[in-house]
Amino acid sequence: MTQQTPRQMHLGLFLQGAGHHVAGWRHPDADSGSENLALLQRAAQTAERAKFDMVFLADGLTSGADAHPSFAVRIEPLCLLSALAMGTTHIGLAATASTTYSEPFHIARAFASLDHLSNGRAAWNVVTTSYDKSAANFTRGNHPAHEQRYAMAGEFVDVVRGLWDSWQDGAVLRDKSSGVYFDASKVHALNHQGPFFSIRGPLNVSRAPQGHPVLIQAGSSSDGQELAARTAEIVFTAQQTLESAQAFYRDLKSRLRKYGRQPEHLHVMPGIFPVIGSSEQEAQDKYAQLQSWVDTTGELSPGALALLSDRLGHDISGYPLDGPLPDLPESNQNKSRAKLLTDLARRDNLTLRQLYHVVAGARGHRIVCGTPVQVADALEEWFLKDAADGFNIMPPYFPTGLDEFVELVVPELQRRGLFRTEYQGRTLRAHLGLTVPANRYD
Repeated sequence: MTQQTPRQMHLGLFLQGAGHHVAGWRHPDADSGSENLALLQRAAQTAERAKFDMVFLADGLTSGADAHPSFAVRIEPLCLLSALAMGTTHIGLAATASTTYSEPFHIARAFASLDHLSNGRAAWNVVTTSYDKSAANFTRGNHPAHEQRYAMAGEFVDVVRGLWDSWQDGAVLRDKSSGVYFDASKVHALNHQGPFFSIRGPLNVSRAPQGHPVLIQAGSSSDGQELAARTAEIVFTAQQTLESAQAFYRDLKSRLRKYGRQPEHLHVMPGIFPVIGSSEQEAQDKYAQLQSWVDTTGELSPGALALLSDRLGHDISGYPLDGPLPDLPESNQNKSRAKLLTDLARRDNLTLRQLYHVVAGARGHRIVCGTPVQVADALEEWFLKDAADGFNIMPPYFPTGLDEFVELVVPELQRRGLFRTEYQGRTLRAHLGLTVPANRYD
């Protein structure tokens, strides 16, 4: 009788050079900068030393002086991950790319190339791009409606996966004796014609080491969950309570069967914003210090208002800061995050100012303040009670916020048998326990 390996959680590092807290860069221990390559390389290497599954880069297509410091200026994610690949050997490398403001051929080529450069560690976070102001940076006219964006995304992903199958294994022979470089019978044009895209193929990158780079999805709306259930292998999500996280987990996993998939084919990884102290009071004091830098004059900065307005999908600058969240109509932007923040404000009777302070720290993700044991307890509870398969760690500032988690919390999780002590493979699919997708032409 074979002994079954105990289930262990997965950990990702959500890497943002100026930290996740909007004022994290002001911390005395912070070495900030989303264009600071040395800092970003160090963070990726620290996460790899701790045996994290992956490092993840979010992305957006707009900027301005009122943007979050980690968002305003940053290196294009695939360029950055290519650089990080050269200084790491095992950790997965994940990046966001938009299905609304990209082309399938380009995305298929870029992520297949990253998979080759990293020897099988690439992952694509599929996003539809929530914010309508993104349209102003592209010659596309108006920002598509939410439902259309997801319809486009579904076809986009199908085309990309088809292009990744262009070259079967063994198609590139390089046989000097016969003079045959390619086996033409193993090279395939996709010839896709659909409502949104017309793509001939084949892709000009051979079969990736992972077959297909890992697919991630971050939408938590009904449309987002349906796309994830059909296509994704990891889902990033923001959840505030155990009950809401469990409900999301059950709902999403229940959708898999209709697509012939099993629960273990998809990993749910909520974001966690950890603030760690030698005592619970010290952790609370550290968080209070960060919050004190957000709103020192009694009035929120334009950047603060912009961040909250973005998440709610409406400009809230004209409302009283110390009044309740007004009733706002549903937005065409970030539906799931707006609902999460609205539910939180209603449940806890938060003012707009108090709601901003939540957004300033973790943008709606769960904030956990405490000792290393208390942080480990919080992760263990959600993991064992079917609220998560792992977590996307969001340090308030770098490098110290990450160092504290790696040096204090990870050993506690390992002591409990909840997290690996060594990698068991070299690819991201191996870390996640996922199989290599079969080529459709085999």
